[in-house]
This record gives sequence, C-alpha cells and structure tokens, in this order.
Amino acid sequence: MESTDLSAIAKRFDIRADFVVAYPYGSGHINDTYCAEYDQAGHRLRYIHQRINQHVFKDPPSLMENIRRVTAHNQQVLAQEGNPERMRRSLTLVPGMDGQSYVQDSEGHYWRTYLFIERARTYDKIVSTAQARSAAAAFGAFQKLASTLPGERLAETIPDFHHTPKRYEAFRQALEQDACNRAAEVKAEIQFLQEREADFAMVANLMETGDIPERVTHNDTKLNNVMLDDVTGEGVCVIDLDTVMPGSVLYDFSDMVRTATNSAMEDETDLSKVSMQMPMLEALLEGYLSTAGDFLNDYEVDGLGRSAKLMTLECGMRFVTDYLNGDRYFKIKRPAHNLDRARCQFALTKSIEAQQETIMQLAHRHYVDAGISR
Repeated sequence: MESTDLSAIAKRFDIRADFVVAYPYGSGHINDTYCAEYDQAGHRLRYIHQRINQHVFKDPPSLMENIRRVTAHNQQVLAQEGNPERMRRSLTLVPGMDGQSYVQDSEGHYWRTYLFIERARTYDKIVSTAQARSAAAAFGAFQKLASTLPGERLAETIPDFHHTPKRYEAFRQALEQDACNRAAEVKAEIQFLQEREADFAMVANLMETGDIPERVTHNDTKLNNVMLDDVTGEGVCVIDLDTVMPGSVLYDFSDMVRTATNSAMEDETDLSKVSMQMPMLEALLEGYLSTAGDFLNDYEVDGLGRSAKLMTLECGMRFVTDYLNGDRYFKIKRPAHNLDRARCQFALTKSIEAQQETIMQLAHRHYVDAGISR
C-alpha cells in the first residue's frame, strides 16, 4: 500500500500531528505493518500502523477488544506501581476518531495504531544468553501483569491454538485423507508422532482438571516478539499481541524453548547441526522465573521442565499436517519446505528429550535460586 493511501487511513486515528511519510516495517509475515512519521510543532513522532490479516484472524473486533483490555490493564498496573517507563513497558493503542480501538477502510480492512516505542528494537535471531534471559524475563513480566486482568474471559482469537491433542487429531485426519498422496513420503515422521502420542495431553489434561490454571498468555513467544533496549539490552516491551488469549504459561515457556535454543535455523536440512543449546535453555529459565516465578503454582513450576519439548513437537506436527494437506497454511519457498521444517523440529525434540533430566534439575534450581516463597 502506498503512503498516500496510508495517509488517508492515518487521518481516521486520533493523532494530533501532521502525517509526513510511511514505510513498511519489521519482518512479520501475518499483518501488514508500517512505521509512519508525523510532525508535531517541529517534533518528529513515530507511530505503527497495522492492517490485520483477516484470513488468519476471523474476528478482528474481538481480537482488538482483547488487546485493548490487556494493554489498558497492564499500563494501569504499571502506573500503580509507579513505573516511570510504563509507556515503554506496554503497547499503547491509539484510538480511532470514533473512540474505537480500530478503524475500517473503504474495502472493509481493519487497521490499528500503536505508539512507536523508541530506543529499542527486536532481533530476528537471538545470539546470546543475555538476550535470551532478557526476552524471557519480559514474557514473564507480561504474564504476571496480565494475571490480574479483571472481567470476563478473553476471546479465543484462534480456537484451540495450542491444544496439542486436537492438533494431533488434525494430523490424523490429514493422514487418513492423504489429499496430495504424500503419506508414503513421511513414514518416519508418522512413526515419530505415533510413538509420542501419550505426550500430547501432558498440559491439556492438567488444565481440564484445574491443576494448571487457565491464564492470559501470549501464545506466540518467539523472542523477536520482545523489544530489547538499545543501551541496556533489557527486555522492554512484549509485542505482537494478536494471539493473546486464554492458555497455559507452559505453552508460552515451551515455545520460547523451541525458538531460542535451536542451534540451527528452523528449516535446516542438515540435521546433524540441530541441537538444543543448554546455555540458552538455562538463560530462559533464569530470566523467566525472575519475573514470573512468584505467581506460578506447583504444577506449573514442575511443568516447565516436563513440557519443555511440547511446542517443538507440536510445531513439527503442524508442519507435517500442512505438508500432507498440500502446503495451504505455512508459506513455502521450495518443494518439501514444510517437510524439512518438520524434520528439523523433530530433531530438536530428540535433543530436548535426551537432556530432559538436566532440564528438570535446572528448572528446580533456578526456582529455588529466585528466592520465591509460597
């Protein structure tokens, strides 16, 4: 979209400054994101404008109500705590001229606007344990703030997003239908998943019994969804809140493990390069428990190690499912790209499994070291 079109959209938000220019921003693959510069009496201000992908998110008003409630609540708590940087520590929605949290353009597309968070940035690849620790601490702080959100349950923007048993059922249906005649190519992957069927419900069962509480969670804890301060490297603000909805903190932590500890890229074809890096895992535990540890219950603390592999296993299963279905969900750059991704995730799963006992011991140790008392 050209900046002239974006200028027309921008006029519908309550921005009391003059539009100057806008350009594509960030590396996200779902929504269309732009950074826009404005002039306010000689001062240059920046905002983020985003067009919501309605193919992925079917109910933008409910999604935006989730984001409005969570960001407003988090900033209120930060203000009550006297945090002088509350506007940097939580995203701030700019309302439309009608007071809504979004606007619709003439084609029916939904748009939102955030204040731009200055002096911080995201990193597509975490390269140090310090970055992993800072990002994990930011996700933990986000969960803790949202844990006191009042009112009714948030909407599920993508129903059963991390319900692993239902993801397995979707895989089995894709396998049975074999719409693209690809099942014969994935025999090893089928066996891999079948051998781990008993693992899929390790969190879902405890949520059903109430032992693990349903909480407000991020559900997409890639470490590039945390902005790190340009000077201190501290995790400043959690972004990309489209999947903020009811879930388990264990899904969030397990997804951090998946995205931060892999020694290789997500689609690496040389599986000898794939392993779970224990220093990164330990940094995640240390950072996460430093901010989230005091509101977790015993089942959640125990589950941090036990479920560390779950999101890696689930993600690999989703890649296989999409491959069987003809690559309809994940974008691919080459034939069998989704299969390569699945094999990489399964190799990472094996590496996590091989280090399971050490992970459990570290989770307990860092919980104790955090000095948390019940």
